[in-house]
Amino acid sequence: MTVHFSLDGREVTVPDDTVSLLDALRGPLGVHSVKDGCSPQGQCGCCTVLVDGQPRVSCVTPVRRIAGRAVTTIEGLDDDTRDRWAGAFCATGASQCGFCTPGIVLRLAATSGTPERALAAHLCRCTGWRTILDAVEHLDDPAASRDWPAAERRAAIEGGVPQRVGPDVALGRGGFADDSAPPDALVAVPDGAGGWAVGDTLAEARAKAGKVQGRRTTAAARPPIDVPEGEWDVVLATSWVEPAYVETDASWCAPGGVPASPLGNGGAFGGKATSIAPAAARELADRLGRPVRVLLSREDTVRMGAKRPPIAAGIRSDGTGLLRVARTAGVADRIRAVAPGLEVVELDVPGPSTSIDLRGAGWVEAAVLLAAVRGGLPVDVRAPGGGLATASIHDDGTIAVTVACGDPLDEVVLRSYCIGAAHMAWSWVTSEQLTVDDDGAIHDLTVRSFGVVKASDTPRIVITIDPSSGGEPVNGSDAVFAAVAAAAWILRGLPPSWPTG
Repeated sequence: MTVHFSLDGREVTVPDDTVSLLDALRGPLGVHSVKDGCSPQGQCGCCTVLVDGQPRVSCVTPVRRIAGRAVTTIEGLDDDTRDRWAGAFCATGASQCGFCTPGIVLRLAATSGTPERALAAHLCRCTGWRTILDAVEHLDDPAASRDWPAAERRAAIEGGVPQRVGPDVALGRGGFADDSAPPDALVAVPDGAGGWAVGDTLAEARAKAGKVQGRRTTAAARPPIDVPEGEWDVVLATSWVEPAYVETDASWCAPGGVPASPLGNGGAFGGKATSIAPAAARELADRLGRPVRVLLSREDTVRMGAKRPPIAAGIRSDGTGLLRVARTAGVADRIRAVAPGLEVVELDVPGPSTSIDLRGAGWVEAAVLLAAVRGGLPVDVRAPGGGLATASIHDDGTIAVTVACGDPLDEVVLRSYCIGAAHMAWSWVTSEQLTVDDDGAIHDLTVRSFGVVKASDTPRIVITIDPSSGGEPVNGSDAVFAAVAAAAWILRGLPPSWPTG
């Protein structure tokens, strides 16, 4: 049994046993601009295509339902339309890693309504939405001249890994690990028992693993560590949160080869620094004597990926106090480097693994506590790496940030990363959390259960780059992340736990 349909203007045929349209596109048809970000929950929008001109998420569309219909991917847009969108996204910094943007571009290109409403179907973790809305407003502006090596250098400073910058990145051509795997590679997925289920296709591997679709729990989340008793001027307990990078962990390796990095075109905010995917791909390829793709589903990434260590603290106005934190290698030193007056106690907390590789883990919480006892807005934070950010929140809700981080190199890239950091901080403080039970098991396993603030609910974010700072370029977005987190908490009246709601 086969299914026939039109793909970007050409007639194609795929086996009827291909589970979803996404499987058909990324599998036998080899279309890699269509991305898999939620595997398959139909919630991230990365796999969006047009079916008879209407946006549809392909991961939850059975391939047999598009028989005889017309499917359009980013490659199927006419050249002028595609180039205008790619240029606008690049010119405004609306694409950083570029994983989510092909689906966003397709939906925006096919939607006549407000862009905020269109973006409700998507998750972008990098850009903070504002730059995407800017791209819509400036779609027909002529492209400005850019120093691309300087732009990529600034992106690497902010993201922590080498990164490409250019119009083609917005079209999904950033060099992601799974996009470069050979078509005859076996596919391996976690089997739920500490091993790997291997098949000729992703659908077969998941069937062997007995994959069950993740859910969002109805159980209440709460901070896992209690605030220490004492006479404190400010107290804070943080919840488990998910890094929520959109490209789930992936790697591939040929026998005797070097595995592909899961950091295809972005640092994942530190969340993939300890990914299990590369080592597994190498071991399986050597053992099976064939190239092997290792793919984690969204649920696998949530369960296995490292998290920001939660804390609970009390602090006095003189900067002294007690901070309890989930036991994490190196976190105590990170905290003491910023807040030497805090006594740090590490605790064994049931839950997922933790890491200081996550954006500013430890020192940001310490900086936020110090800013809170100083009180008032604006908030100034200097990051350990040297970047300085000043954040305030105006009466109309606008988040206003000034950042000084040496030579900007490329203001478009720097602004994009700082807006993304501001959005991440606002979202972290106000709405993000994971439900983790007393045994340490995570119950929130869908993209929409992480609490990431969507485009329509994101405050206006204005970034001013201090032109007088000069000097050697350093990371600025981490300082922005800390300063906006502190400003958001102060604005909310310093409630004792996050998220503040």
